[in-house]
Amino acid sequence: MLVGVVLTGGASRRMGRTKALVEIDGVPMAARVAAALAGAGCESVVLLGGDPAELAPLTLPVLPDRHPGTGPLGGVLGALELYEDRSDQVLIVACDLADIASTDLSRLVQAAAERADADVVVAHAGRVEPACALWRTRSVDLVRRSFIAGERAVHRVLAELQTVEVPLPTASLRNINTPDDLDRYP
Repeated sequence: MLVGVVLTGGASRRMGRTKALVEIDGVPMAARVAAALAGAGCESVVLLGGDPAELAPLTLPVLPDRHPGTGPLGGVLGALELYEDRSDQVLIVACDLADIASTDLSRLVQAAAERADADVVVAHAGRVEPACALWRTRSVDLVRRSFIAGERAVHRVLAELQTVEVPLPTASLRNINTPDDLDRYP
């Protein structure tokens, strides 16, 4: 079973408000990402982290951040821990990747199907985008060990795993982190 997780637990300090709820073309960023996950074949899609009451308008389950304040690697570890006994794959995407499309994510899913040896299938557009990756839950132990040892950089953990990079269009992986990023939005 493939599950989708939208990371919504960040502090959004640079944006000045909850990024998950910032609207692009009238749709909250987290809802855009959730729709792309569903369109790529995720049997269920959840939000990980953030205030459930504040995120309630998104009408998706909000799961608690198991490692709050520890950045994206804490979110990845939390998602893997939540699903390690219920699913073999978790497709994890940050809420600020609002231009990601289901066709983009389907490419990650297809690459995972073709490469059963891969622990992680990660998006790449000139550089690796660790906030958009399909993780096999079997990698949870290594991720946990790295996290406990103090690692917080997802890219360093990726280097320790069997990782496959899938090229995606640069525009699909544009992060929206600040109000200025919104002003430059087409």
